Amino acid sequence: MDFKSQILQGIPSLLPPKKNYTTNANHAPKRKDILSLDEKKLALKNALRYFPVAWHAELSKEFANELLSYGRIYMFRFKPKYDIYARPISEYPAKTPQAAALQLMIMNNLDPAVAQHPEELITYGGNGAVFQNWAQYLLTMQYLATMTEEQTLHIYSGHPMGLFPSTKDAPRVVVTNGMMIPNYSKPDDWEKYNALGVTQYGQMTAGSYMYIGPQGIVHGTTITVMNAFRKVLQPNETPSGKIFLTAGLGGMSGAQPKAGNIAGCITICAEVNAAAATKRHTQGWVDVLIDSIDDLVDRTKKAQENKEVVSIAYIGNIVEVWERFYDENIFIHLGSDQTSLHNPWAGGYYPAGISFEESNELMSTNPDAFKQKVQESLKRQVAAINKHTANGTYFFDYGNAFLLEASRAGGDVMAENNIDFKYPSYVQDILGPMCFDYGFGPFRWVCSSGKPEDLQKTDAIALKVMEEIKATAPEEIQQQMQDNITWIREAEQNKLVVGSQARILYADAEGRAKIAEAFNKAIKTGELSAPVVLGRDHHDVSGTDSPFRETSNIYDGSKFTADMAIHNVIGDSFRGATWVSVHNGGGVGWGEVINGGFGMVLDGSTEASKKLKNMLFYDVNNGISRRSWARNKEAIFAIEREMKRTPELKITVPNLVEEHLLDNLFA
Repeated sequence: MDFKSQILQGIPSLLPPKKNYTTNANHAPKRKDILSLDEKKLALKNALRYFPVAWHAELSKEFANELLSYGRIYMFRFKPKYDIYARPISEYPAKTPQAAALQLMIMNNLDPAVAQHPEELITYGGNGAVFQNWAQYLLTMQYLATMTEEQTLHIYSGHPMGLFPSTKDAPRVVVTNGMMIPNYSKPDDWEKYNALGVTQYGQMTAGSYMYIGPQGIVHGTTITVMNAFRKVLQPNETPSGKIFLTAGLGGMSGAQPKAGNIAGCITICAEVNAAAATKRHTQGWVDVLIDSIDDLVDRTKKAQENKEVVSIAYIGNIVEVWERFYDENIFIHLGSDQTSLHNPWAGGYYPAGISFEESNELMSTNPDAFKQKVQESLKRQVAAINKHTANGTYFFDYGNAFLLEASRAGGDVMAENNIDFKYPSYVQDILGPMCFDYGFGPFRWVCSSGKPEDLQKTDAIALKVMEEIKATAPEEIQQQMQDNITWIREAEQNKLVVGSQARILYADAEGRAKIAEAFNKAIKTGELSAPVVLGRDHHDVSGTDSPFRETSNIYDGSKFTADMAIHNVIGDSFRGATWVSVHNGGGVGWGEVINGGFGMVLDGSTEASKKLKNMLFYDVNNGISRRSWARNKEAIFAIEREMKRTPELKITVPNLVEEHLLDNLFA
């Protein structure tokens, strides 16, 4: 069967032969054995319902073995034979370009060059899944191949519930991931209900099909590191020869060394998984690979002396580096951490003192002992960080729940009021006031032709639009405009593409709409050879309610509410999004965040032009409005400026109270 025929068949008519467990893949760690005997039987019943009854006797034994061996039922037998990667849009079987674009984006998320654990359908973050199993993948691709412009596919945590009649203007796909009843949203609830096969952790852009490889976070990390250095350096200083120390080289965290190179500093990134570190080195995302702490010390001192711009991957535990650098009197200008501490007990963080392999064994055979070691390691890491910050290091939480889990472990990370953390989130100090409040966030696009020359053309189009906007932009956003003009001008030479021909830059509502409109015209005239898929990271102005990250600079008491993210998804869905998604979890952990995303296919049509203007405007200004109501001065400036430009926009703005009026009222 050719590729299109395999897609169209969905679940195969003949039972495929059992596949051997691959040993050369980067597999997900074994999940904990959390189900009772009756629940294990229920998990099997749930898995077998995808298949004909005649297959159940054989598959039940196989799936039971998967559940016992890996803690999940992945259905490895049903992984398709064809290579999975982002093919040009014309190669997919589909009745609509929107459906073909979705197939492209799904396959990009599962491309072994892009995905962290592709065999287990996990894109990044240790547990950020596109689907729970291969049957869900097969059915979803079949539905997309056969759907019309008057049908919508509804997907429940990876499970394709089915095609429902709708309208041409409705989203083609609606996705939810992990939308639990609040009282069932603890970490062990994810373990249990994911093992049962009824929910999944979609991270942010994995379960919404918008992951574009580490490029997505390279840009955000570059902006963060550049502005962090601006906070700590004198105006005449540059980052060259100065250290940014962090941890993690997996899915999202793998972007850190590349971002450090672009920012112009020494980046040292510790990673316990040698395969992950080697992969980033092979891909050219990190310059130097070192597995000896002594060699790391020597190489770091040399880089400082020569004021190098270099990225170093250390295969080992980050705790060792913090401690040894203090003993060696190596000064660290910037410090952070991007291990997956939203998932601390199942491979997101590996404790100091035991090997990577020992950790993987312990987390499944004795999860309580593993948890204790993780918490001991976190306390030890924090103690070392505190020594460095006492000497002047600027440490920031990178939104990976590091401070949250360190506090739960008993680490010394709390401020004197015992409510706040002593170290800021990077959103509080940098991205919130400097970017999100003004409406700047991670705007993405994918050239569905798969042609590098199309991506080059979109870079040129975006650069021209950004330069035109900057010429008349107010002083308040000049720095943001220039940073992104520099980024897009240098994007190709920085070799950021992994997987699909994709790009990202930070833009506000005006920039996003004007760039998108220029793309749509270029498609119509044939300058671009195929549709362009628009999207964004959920880590944005409006998409995510997350009190320890995206909305950590909301101080009116509403940072623990999730109205904004829900309104974002609903509002985008009837304003023209091709697909929308809403997730529990992502970045900071299950039960800690609600986030929403969208995808939009530009095909050069008049309808696409109307939709992009309407939807992109709301997608950004919904968040600016909420941030303005929280009394964030940058957001007040931004929304008042927008209301002057757009008379139809009428936003409730806050009246600011003089603090002295409140003094002594409750004495």
